[in-house]
Parts: sequence; C-alpha cells; structure tokens
Amino acid sequence: MTSDTGESRPGAKESRSTSRKAAASGWIGSALEYYDWFVYAQAAALVFPSIFFPEGNPTVALVASLGTYAVGYVARPIGAVVLGHWGDRRGRKNVLVLAMLLMGLSTFAVALLPTYHQVGMLAPVLLVLLRFVQGFAVAGELSGASAMIVENAPFGRRGYYASFSLHGTQAGQVIAAAMFLPLSAFLSDEAFDAWGWRIPFLLSAVVVFAGYVIRRRVDESRIFLEEKQEPSTRRAPIVQVLRDSGMDVLRAACMTLVNVIGVVVSVFGAAYATQPGYGIEMDTSIYLWIPVVANLVALAFIPWFANLSDRFGRRPLMIVGSLGSGVLSYAYLWSISQQNVALTLVLAILTWGLLYQVWNATFAGFFQELFPARTRVTGFAIAQNLGLAITAFLPSIFTLVAPPGSANVPLTVGTLCFAITIVGAVAAWSARETHRIPLEELGSKDAKPVPREEFDRRRAESR
Repeated sequence: MTSDTGESRPGAKESRSTSRKAAASGWIGSALEYYDWFVYAQAAALVFPSIFFPEGNPTVALVASLGTYAVGYVARPIGAVVLGHWGDRRGRKNVLVLAMLLMGLSTFAVALLPTYHQVGMLAPVLLVLLRFVQGFAVAGELSGASAMIVENAPFGRRGYYASFSLHGTQAGQVIAAAMFLPLSAFLSDEAFDAWGWRIPFLLSAVVVFAGYVIRRRVDESRIFLEEKQEPSTRRAPIVQVLRDSGMDVLRAACMTLVNVIGVVVSVFGAAYATQPGYGIEMDTSIYLWIPVVANLVALAFIPWFANLSDRFGRRPLMIVGSLGSGVLSYAYLWSISQQNVALTLVLAILTWGLLYQVWNATFAGFFQELFPARTRVTGFAIAQNLGLAITAFLPSIFTLVAPPGSANVPLTVGTLCFAITIVGAVAAWSARETHRIPLEELGSKDAKPVPREEFDRRRAESR
C-alpha cells in the first residue's frame, strides 16, 4: 500500500484495516441514523395528515404534514454550521456521537406525542419542534461519516469507500419502510392510526444505544490529527470555507438539488399514489414495497457505481445520474396516474434504484474532495444541507402546483423535477475533477492530479 504522496509506508495491513473499520462504522451509523430520518418521512406522507392536523380539507392537511417534513431540512443548515464547526475543530468522531444521540432521542419522543384530536394545535407544534431537532442532528451525520471514511481510504479507492456511508443511508430507508409494511398489512386502519405508527419511532431507543456504542469505537483520521496540531489561530471553519471555497459550496449545494428524485419517488410519489384527494388510492401496504424494492436494488449497485467513479472520475457519473433520473421522473409519475402497480415498481427501480444511484453513489466522495481537511466537514455540511433545505419544500410546492383534483400532475411535477436535475448537472460540469488528486492536496485550486498511469498503478496496489 502507498501513501497519497506515492511513498511506501509501513503498516499496510493496519492501514487497510483502519480503512475498512471506518467504512463499516460509517455504514452502520448512517443506516441507524437515517432509519430515524426516513421513518418520519414515511409517516408524514401516509399517517400524519389524518392524526396531527384538522380534518375537512385534504389538500391543506397534506401540505401541512409535508411542511413539517420540510422543517427538518430548514434546521439542517443551522445544524451544518454548528456540527460542521464541531467536527472540524473537535473531531469527526465526537460530532458523529453527538448527532446520533440527538437524532435518536428526538425520534423516540415523536412516538409519545398526543394527536390533534387529543390536544388540538399543540400536537402539530410539538411535532414541528421535534422535527427541527431531527434536522439539526442529521446535518452532521453524512458530512462527518464520509469525511472520516475518505481520510482513511487508500488512494484511488476514496469514492468506493465513501459510498459505504451512502449505502448505509439507503439501508436505513429500506429498514424504515420495511417497519411500516407488517404494521399496515396486519393492523386495521383504526389500530394503525391509533398506535401502530408509533412502534417504528419507539424503536429509536435501540438506535440510540447501538449508535453510541458503535461511534465511540471509531478512531480519528490521521490527517485530522495532524491538522489539529497546527496553531489554533485560524479563523472559524465557516469563515474559512466561505472565503476560500465559496464557489465550491455553491456548486455542491446546486448538485444536492438532485435529491429531488428521492422526493418525487418516496415523498410526493407516496402522497400522490395513496392520498384520497388524488383519486388514485393505491393500497398503502402495496405502495410501501416500492421504496423497499428500489432501495434494495440501490444497495446492490452503489458500490459498483462508486468504483466506476474511482476509475473514470466523479463528474461524468454526477452528470449522467442527474439527467437520466430526471428524465425518468415523467414516466414514473405517469405510471402512478395509470394505477399500474407493476409498471410503477419497475420505473421506481429504474429511476431511484439505478439512475439516481449513479449520482448518489458518487456525491459523498466528490463533495469531500472539494474541500481541504481543515474545513472539510463544514464545507460538506453547509453545501449539502443548504441544498436539502431547498429540496425539502418541493413536496409542498408540488402539491400546491398540482393539488388533488388537478390534471396533468405527471407533466407538471415531472417538468419541475427535470429542470432541477439540469441545475445539478450544470453545477457538476462546472466543478474540477478530483479523483486523482492526492489527499493532502484536496481543496487546493493549484493541486495537480496524479498522471493516469501512476494513478492506475497505485490504485491497483491499494486493493
């Protein structure tokens, strides 16, 4: 094994073990934390409109419920600043433990909330407050986990290893959706609305314990420990990253908008398919299988796509994944409008499980490589969470421009979705390629990529 400077270093087995340990802990931690996040997303589309908001107007209730989903994303830029600073100054390990505890406890508390019929407007107010805490906490998860993985990964394999944190987020989505499947299938609608939906939230107590144990055993990366030894007269990470890497923050935030695909498939798509106001009324238990199957396919392909990004570069995959999934969003929504469950499942797999994953498998490594070690967690966190804060309002916007009872929902929402993915593709095209840049030089505009032949040789040695 070689270092990023090309020199041999001792302890190759230990270094390889550290890389795998970092990737494994990133996968497990991300899966647990994003289980919490997506349990809420599922409930916001399927359950919350009828139990936390007044009856009478299905459009208002749905917009309000999806609005609480968006509140978590509004909190994410705030969490990104605070937790990004913490991760760059106090350590990747510390911020990951803190984020896990906040996320697990706030999700558990949702299970204990009273409904609108019990306490009136206090119910949605408490729901919003807890969602805010969730958003604050999750803002530090992916940025911290993928930073630790990238900084411990062998040269030429950073994209592959970084993808394990994304692999974990997809697994968390599968587990979250799968938790609702037996409950919705075996409980009556009355029992599910009364108490069944609370069970996935209660299980966050397990998440808190397991996540704490896992995260406490992770070692800090070498490059962070070296950076920490420098004099502490530097500016705050947020000041540094905006001053030195402001355009990369903007690019990454625009690329993050491609998360609109997940919103269309799993959030708006679920509401469009199941809410009575749209007149489609797919069975909830059947529709819950769509994100499960699509994400299972994603789990199979994420490492493969990430490996391609190590071979051919980050930018090509980011562009292809953005535009390809954006085009297919039209067909996916149309298949829902036709009440064709089989076709909807196939297109969900192609849109979300395959083409979107070309982008999704690549972005974590790419975003980390845009920033230097001293501001890496902050730069990633701010860019990603600004983009997600914008994306979060899209379910409500889609519902307003294509409300229940309106015509041409697939064309209207599909066009908005494709336009947003074009923005992400242009941002990726404008960024510099990073996959052949040595770790110590990442974030430097003057960094020179390792020549292709040498890169291929060193990449082969790192296997």
